[in-house]
Amino acid sequence: MTGSAVPVRRFDVAAFIDARDIGAREILTLVIVATVLFLDGFDTYFLGKILPAIAEGLGGTPVDMAPVVTWQQWGMVAGAIVMPPLADRIGRKPVLALCLLGFGGGSLACAYATSFDMLALFRGFSGIFFSAMLPVGLAMLSESTPKRRRALFMSIALVCYSGGNLASGAMTAWWLDELGWQGFFIAGGVVPLAAMALLLLIPESVAFRVNRDAKDPAIPRALRRMDRTLMFEGDEQFHMGNQLTVEKAGPLAMFGPRFRMQTILLWCICFMSLGNIALMANWLPTFMHELADVPIQTFALYMIYGYFGGACGTLVMGWLMDRISPYKIIALYFVVDAIAIMSLGHIAPETVVMFVTALIVWNFCQVGGQTGINNLATLGYPPEMRSSGIGWAGAVGRLGGVLFPFLGGLALAAELPLDQILLATAAPALVIAVLITVLGKVNGGKISATEVEGEAPVRGH
Repeated sequence: MTGSAVPVRRFDVAAFIDARDIGAREILTLVIVATVLFLDGFDTYFLGKILPAIAEGLGGTPVDMAPVVTWQQWGMVAGAIVMPPLADRIGRKPVLALCLLGFGGGSLACAYATSFDMLALFRGFSGIFFSAMLPVGLAMLSESTPKRRRALFMSIALVCYSGGNLASGAMTAWWLDELGWQGFFIAGGVVPLAAMALLLLIPESVAFRVNRDAKDPAIPRALRRMDRTLMFEGDEQFHMGNQLTVEKAGPLAMFGPRFRMQTILLWCICFMSLGNIALMANWLPTFMHELADVPIQTFALYMIYGYFGGACGTLVMGWLMDRISPYKIIALYFVVDAIAIMSLGHIAPETVVMFVTALIVWNFCQVGGQTGINNLATLGYPPEMRSSGIGWAGAVGRLGGVLFPFLGGLALAAELPLDQILLATAAPALVIAVLITVLGKVNGGKISATEVEGEAPVRGH
């Protein structure tokens, strides 16, 4: 063998994606991810809105639904632990398809439940797949979008997730009597099963392929489909930006020195935030119905206005995160969130304008603040652990989603006053604001622990 060795060329896939214009490929990925998250949001949140109607239909009272809410949350904990690492191992698309199949089938089964125990079993099974859709979908979308629009695209997808919540509220307000509670489960089952075909229209994440196996021959083919002018010689080394090595420990690397403090703080934040979200989503309609004599349909109609506040809060958060350090704005969101929650316990529902305004502000801050947390948890980890990073943070959050609604059920059974319940509910929002501020200090104001170490020069192809 003669002659000098030919240097191997490095191709920076992250720089290539970041340099691309927003085109049909990126828009299609956004639309499909947003659609599946919409369906996930619908199936996740309609239970709380029709909880009293389900209880009556099964011959009980709202308190009898506590095991159903609890088992749904336990299912979501299990799913958030198991499914995102699976997506980091086998791919984003197959896990999204599995989730649509799982919660679609589970929802159909719920429509035929004849007891609280049977409904709890089916809803717990469905919960396994609810909790995985968000981390896996956001990971896929973030890896397909240029950095300058990444947070905004993720926020748009999260607006659609909240849109599923909105759709379930609209159905409750206008069609509960016509459809019955079983009709919600049937709709929540059939549509996700049909939506599985949409995933055939978008490709697997190239970032996932690179970090799983940089020598995968599918990588250059996928890149050429994105840009027909690219030419490869076959000796390229594909890599992701300033990431010098792929973490071989996979998701366990988030407990190493590089990510440990970020992980601990995100887990505490998600425990508080998702716990409060689960409490309010599952019990607030019932609190208002039982403790403030607000009819189910009336409160669902009020919440439609609130959901638009959540959509605005999400989009504003995404727009800001593409431009400034997010920690101060997320902390501010949660301070105002706490004030809005407390106000709901003191404003009489009969003063409709003030009451609905409080609902709008609460949703703006709660949903927008959680969007900021989701974006931090997604972008704060490299691709080989990205689904796991947000998924496991979500799993810890689902533990809060078990504990907080359980406490809500106890508060309802104890007949505590509404203002006391909501005062206690506001406290975690203030804790979140403090923890977010600490996380910002730990990460030096950057969005992730990776960026704190300093970015290596990006080498193009």
